[in-house]
Amino acid sequence: MEVGGVTVNFAAILAGALVLIDFLVRVLSLIYVPRNRRPQTAMAWLLAIFFIPYVGILLFLIFGSRKLPKGRRDKQSEINQFILESTEGVDQVKRDQPWPPWLAPVVELNRTLGAMPLVGGNSATLYSDYQESLDAMTAAVNDANNYVHVEFYILSLDPTTAPFFDALEAAHKRGVRVRVLLDHLASFRAPGYLTTIRRLKKIGLQWEVMLPLQPLKWKFQRPDLRNHRKLLVIDSKLAFTGSQNLVDSTYNKRVNKKRGLQWKDLMVRFEGPIVAGIHALFITDWYSETNELLVREASLAPPTATTASLDAQVVPSGPGFEGENNLRLFNSLLYAAQERVIITSPYFVPDDSMLYAITTAAQSGLDVQLFVSEVGDQALVYHAQRSYYETLLRAGVKIWLYPTPTVLHAKHFTIDDQVAVIGSSNMDMRSFSLNLEISVMVRGPEFIADMRELEEQYRSVSRELTLDEWMQRPRRSKVLDNLARLTAAVQ
Repeated sequence: MEVGGVTVNFAAILAGALVLIDFLVRVLSLIYVPRNRRPQTAMAWLLAIFFIPYVGILLFLIFGSRKLPKGRRDKQSEINQFILESTEGVDQVKRDQPWPPWLAPVVELNRTLGAMPLVGGNSATLYSDYQESLDAMTAAVNDANNYVHVEFYILSLDPTTAPFFDALEAAHKRGVRVRVLLDHLASFRAPGYLTTIRRLKKIGLQWEVMLPLQPLKWKFQRPDLRNHRKLLVIDSKLAFTGSQNLVDSTYNKRVNKKRGLQWKDLMVRFEGPIVAGIHALFITDWYSETNELLVREASLAPPTATTASLDAQVVPSGPGFEGENNLRLFNSLLYAAQERVIITSPYFVPDDSMLYAITTAAQSGLDVQLFVSEVGDQALVYHAQRSYYETLLRAGVKIWLYPTPTVLHAKHFTIDDQVAVIGSSNMDMRSFSLNLEISVMVRGPEFIADMRELEEQYRSVSRELTLDEWMQRPRRSKVLDNLARLTAAVQ
């Protein structure tokens, strides 16, 4: 085109503008993306932006921030202050059994990060059988007198969970205050979501979805920031928490049934002062979703201690906190270990700090064992997890593969014969940074003995993976593992 005797090439101008924009995007990415991120996470995002610039930028704008909306973070800070003020001097911990020298700083770390105190006088019962734990929770609801508070990442009505829903309805009819929280996206993706919601509405109890993705209602945050907690509190007297969702052990998915997959979990029933700490998380999450602070139920002063001798401390974590509380706890305990570390995690994708802590423990001569599933239900995570096996095996970590078709979904670990940690948190970067999680640190010889028995049950049916066997795996698997490892860091 000629303008005023000058030929203007719009195509060349457009091409030049696109080149300039592309250049500016890359330069700005180098400045902004690494800010307040792990180097490995920043590098993964930069690689995505540099290789697929426009798609990479779009993904970064959607998934790049791991912070919850400011209003939610403010509520978390408000609740934390309330917990600190309400629980001052209520630890009730007896030191009749000498503490290892490293335990007090870990307890203080947890208190600083998550506000919860270490409390004594608790009892605990393990449920490693899927149906047995559902039956125990259903029975507890049937015995409730004042309130039932239910919070699960996935809550789904199906033939397996129907008795639990019946118990909720019966409790509601006899005047018990029943409140239910379920993660919006996770439960929505589960088969039968609409049926579940219809049942909750029919019962007439109070319920809310957690971290809803409802942009038309101005309720939106990074889509994969999820509330991954699983807990049930009855009358301030007892609480359940652990790894199990409230759904059939196949998750009612066709692909799982076709492959014959069954989930194996661990739930723990607690009684004693620790119940108040677990309940505080429900109160926090209910307040975040409804703006209703449950004043009548919010007394965090622990009930009278039982005759049991377990010390326990709740450690909440998630994007509502400034730091990665669970990762800091896990690493502190790994470096404190003197004899033995035994880890069970269905999705084991550690960051560099945890990988160094685990391999350092093994290279220092400690007995370090890792239980993982032989089969994977999520392809990317499964292959990312496998990418760490060679490093672990070379460091001296024993890897036990729980046999197909069971998905070992339990999440716990033990340090020496001193403490155990159980809860909803995987040892992966998603649980460290993106999910709201609950972990409970427990100290007491009887609890550790129960955990040792459970670990031996795993060991008796698992097979040990050797380095020689691992190095013989097909080249295709090696490529998939390494590629999947790159995606694990994009957070």
